[in-house]
Amino acid sequence: GQSIGAGDAITWGLADVFVRAEHWPAMVETLRHGEQPSAEHVVATVMERCDIAPESASDISVAQVDRHFGQPTVAAILASLVQADDDWARGTLATLQTRSPLMMAVTLELVRRGRGLDLADDLRLERDLVHHAFHLRGPARSETVEGIRALAVDKDQAPRWQPAAVADVDPAEVAAFFASPWAPDEHPLRDLA
Repeated sequence: GQSIGAGDAITWGLADVFVRAEHWPAMVETLRHGEQPSAEHVVATVMERCDIAPESASDISVAQVDRHFGQPTVAAILASLVQADDDWARGTLATLQTRSPLMMAVTLELVRRGRGLDLADDLRLERDLVHHAFHLRGPARSETVEGIRALAVDKDQAPRWQPAAVADVDPAEVAAFFASPWAPDEHPLRDLA
């Protein structure tokens, strides 16, 4: 992943408003302990603290991101980046080539499924994925554990992804990440509305 600032998040449709960090404690306190009888009151509480977002720091356009990441598969995304003739595409391709092929496919599927979910269902789905990231394949085959090993434990910067190539990712293995390990009435986030 790559970090982006508030201006980029708003430009790319990932956020709607910008609240400066120094306003967060008071806003959270008001939301936590103030009277919020309706969704409109919650929105008003946030909007009272909004500021003009910083300009986008990126010279990458939404169209450029969409051209590549709007592709139907991870393989097609990588092929699109290979065909591009710009520094951003080359750098992005180099970064993606270091990532877990399986988890890139899971992430792409998460983005697709998340588009149609409300916040509560999205948070439940993401909780399921976090569980599966550590437990679905067992510790010996967990891509998350392998990434941590390569970056923080052995620090060899050489993760041994299973599978090692995008072409070898099994769609059934991707699908398994989206089967909740909990029955709906037992889910840790079952009470979210």
